[in-house]
Amino acid sequence: MIRSMTGFAEKSFNSGSLRIKIYMKTLNHRFFDWVFKGPGLGEVENQLRTSCQKKILRGRVEILVEIDFLSPDSWQFSINRSLLRKMVDELKSLAAEASLPFNLTLDQLLRLPPIISLNQRELTKSDKNFILAAFDETLQEILKQREKEGREISRQLHRHLARIKRSLAVIEGLFKRQPGELREKLVKKLKDLNHNSLSEDRLSEEVAYLMQKFDVVEEINRLKSHLKAVAELLDPGVDEPVGKKLDFLAQELSREANTLNAKAQDPGIIEHCLLIKNEIESMRQQVQNLE
Repeated sequence: MIRSMTGFAEKSFNSGSLRIKIYMKTLNHRFFDWVFKGPGLGEVENQLRTSCQKKILRGRVEILVEIDFLSPDSWQFSINRSLLRKMVDELKSLAAEASLPFNLTLDQLLRLPPIISLNQRELTKSDKNFILAAFDETLQEILKQREKEGREISRQLHRHLARIKRSLAVIEGLFKRQPGELREKLVKKLKDLNHNSLSEDRLSEEVAYLMQKFDVVEEINRLKSHLKAVAELLDPGVDEPVGKKLDFLAQELSREANTLNAKAQDPGIIEHCLLIKNEIESMRQQVQNLE
């Protein structure tokens, strides 16, 4: 399945004891890159990462998890009563010594940090399973987006392949006409120089030499071979990431197109070489978005 490396999903979940909001964004990256932001989940975060990496092999994955603990049982609450009494006694004594009224309220006393302890309890097995299930549902949404965009990129790549093939067919036709054209140019050049003593055999040898020098058959065949390999990777039946392989093939196509353009002498061939190079450059930009 061809997938892009970009996607975004935002989903909320409620189990009664937990309310979770998960933001997930995936971006282009040469490797798998995991970025997690949220409360410390310990081993659960490692499980989330492992689950994600099984389904996303390449790309930057940015996760933001927000958790609200709704049940009172999710919290540990305690008041340091002995410390509170000690503080009250000391403050009363100080007020008496200074002949000042003691009018602190309980609310004011409880705001002192050491008095109240409020801590989150450890996640239960049920909580952990709920978080994992919520994450998996969000991940599935991202995968659908990546697959949808991957299909669109695949369609665009097929259009590029078709245009390249058409230009190659034109180039092949123009190349087949080159021996006759080269012969005519040589004869005309000799006439212009008033040099008509070149024998037919010698003329044929010169034409053969020039044809060998400007031969582009090898480049055309290599381009065809690479195009075939690209088409095979774009087949819907391929069940593996193809981004890196397509990127490599796009580089090879570019190399062959540059060589073909350098060898070309016919203006028509040069024109279609430039068209091919433009198509390949567009392909390279698009395949870099694939997983």
